Amino acid sequence: MSTTIKRKGKTARKAAAAQGNRAKVRKAKATTGTAVDAAMGVLPFSEEQLHRIFLVGIVALAAVAVWFAASAAGLPVMAEDKFAQVAKQAGFEARHIELRGVKNINELKVYERALAQKYRAMPLVDLAALRDDLLQLPWVEDARVSRQLPDTLVIDIVERKPNAVLRKAESYVLIDRQGNELEPISRKAAQGKLIVSGEGAGQRVTSLVHLLDAAPAIKPRVHEAQWIGNRRWNLVFGTGQVLALPEGERESANALVTFARLDGTNRLIGGKATAIDMRAGDRIYLRVPEGESRELAMQAGAIAHGAQASEQ
Repeated sequence: MSTTIKRKGKTARKAAAAQGNRAKVRKAKATTGTAVDAAMGVLPFSEEQLHRIFLVGIVALAAVAVWFAASAAGLPVMAEDKFAQVAKQAGFEARHIELRGVKNINELKVYERALAQKYRAMPLVDLAALRDDLLQLPWVEDARVSRQLPDTLVIDIVERKPNAVLRKAESYVLIDRQGNELEPISRKAAQGKLIVSGEGAGQRVTSLVHLLDAAPAIKPRVHEAQWIGNRRWNLVFGTGQVLALPEGERESANALVTFARLDGTNRLIGGKATAIDMRAGDRIYLRVPEGESRELAMQAGAIAHGAQASEQ
């Protein structure tokens, strides 16, 4: 004999409760979807970009796992190669070179060195070696090399600043204040620039600039500065006249200031004297063409007397 048990139908209260629960679930789903959409809208990435980021993250985790596995097996070189291979397959490869800060340097010289790293997996790019290579270029004072993932090498160049021209016999070389030779230039290109000559003159450009700063009115009229006997300067003006200065930084600066003052009252630059010698502390010697020495010797005596009177 079988017994049949009949379940009671849902009461109105239970039916209402079940319907309320289903409504709450639908509302929660809708709210969650809206919150996710809002968060996606705030992020500065598209859905495709996020997908790529997640993919890169997964590949990176896989590469790290491979590296740790190879390292645990005592194979660090293999670990590095495997890591680089996985990274390259994921798009981490040096395909582009971005050059910054270049103004005077020949860009091809930089690219020649950087291209040795092109198409390498980013983890294998030797940034330090590339920087050291770039520092060998005459124009480069400093360089910074960095990776811009996934596929760009960024090279920031700090150039040396040309400050004078070094004359070697009949050749001309652009140099900076420290005397670093930047590049050869033509004689025509050297016109209008401060030219220095003499053994060791390139390394004394900074002290020369300080000397010329002592007489601002004279500075733009100096065409060339000759470093004589590794002791003192001869200044050559655009007129071809030569001013011989004494040894010592203070002595040469004082002589130049005195000369500037005398030139303002006697117009020495552009005058008859072909050379002005101020190496003697108490007098000035003028070299003049043949036949005019007597007249200018008297003027020289007057100049020296005026200079002494002004200093007292």
